[in-house]
Amino acid sequence: MSADEPLFRVTRGVPTAEELAALVGVIVARTRPTAAPAPAAPGAWARSGRSRGTALAAGPGAWRASGLPR
Repeated sequence: MSADEPLFRVTRGVPTAEELAALVGVIVARTRPTAAPAPAAPGAWARSGRSRGTALAAGPGAWRASGLPR
């Protein structure tokens, strides 16, 4: 690509200056590298399902005890 060759060309219609500015803005925004977002901390819903350090014991009545508050 030579220095005199345009990066893009409008092949149909007659865009206004505002339309061309919007097009250039979109192209510039899409070509910029973006920083990777930081991993989000788990929410309260995800944390509620995790074990709190007490293991459930197998045996008689274990299924009933699994639903009780710890």
